[in-house]
Amino acid sequence: MGTLKTKHHIHTLLFLTALIFFLSTPTSLADNTNLIYKGCADQKLQQPYSQNLKPLLSSLLAESAQKGFAATTQNGLTGAYQCRGDLTSSDCHSCVAKIPDMLGRLCGEAAAAARVQLSGCYLRYEVVGFKQVAATQLLYKVCGARRVVDGGGFEARRDAAFGMVENGVQSSGNLFYTGSYQSLYVLGQCEGNLGNADCGDCIRSAAEQAKDQCGYSISAQVYLQNCYISYSFYPNGVPTSSSSSGSEGGGHPHTERTVALAVGGVAALGFLIVCMLFLKSVLKRRGGKR
Repeated sequence: MGTLKTKHHIHTLLFLTALIFFLSTPTSLADNTNLIYKGCADQKLQQPYSQNLKPLLSSLLAESAQKGFAATTQNGLTGAYQCRGDLTSSDCHSCVAKIPDMLGRLCGEAAAAARVQLSGCYLRYEVVGFKQVAATQLLYKVCGARRVVDGGGFEARRDAAFGMVENGVQSSGNLFYTGSYQSLYVLGQCEGNLGNADCGDCIRSAAEQAKDQCGYSISAQVYLQNCYISYSFYPNGVPTSSSSSGSEGGGHPHTERTVALAVGGVAALGFLIVCMLFLKSVLKRRGGKR
């Protein structure tokens, strides 16, 4: 009975240790599927359009497993999706797959037009002929609550970083750009069917909106109809291993989170090793008493 009880305690401790380890290393999918904003038309889809919505969404979802942007028109409905330019095909598909189920909760019964923006992707649809907004229409903005108190050339650095985004999206080949410049991390992307020049114009408009709407905020996200731009200011330098203050780099938007996960994973692994050594010691002592 003593041996059976000891094994039970060992199995329980191993299970709890493994559970702690896995809970300390969450996946990145949650970051990509955080809701940013939603837009829903007041008008509702009428027959036969309402029954055509599901096939349209299914078609877009299937496309998302192959490429980061697609737009299509089917049976009187037009729709499109786009994933952030640094997502893999698998992450893109997983992100877009979240939206069809969210549409019902966010917009109620099928709206005549809807758009759902997640942190890693968006999906939109509307009835053909539905009134469109301008390509540079402001849809949503988020300005960081903290502000840069000591200017220290922040405005000039931010404007230079925005210029990098404007040039970068046009030369990147996929209308997407990320980079860092003197303590600023910046990101921009245009809808996949824009030409390079139109993309540059849209990003320039988004940058102007960010300046006007958010001023000296330490961070901002600005979404227009056909593009978006974001920035984050790090007084001590953008926390990436590949960039430093005063140089352009290819930073990653989730650097701080990646570092936190790495530290958490190492700590959990260390705890697991300590537990295993403790168990080995206990078993060795018990074996010596027999």
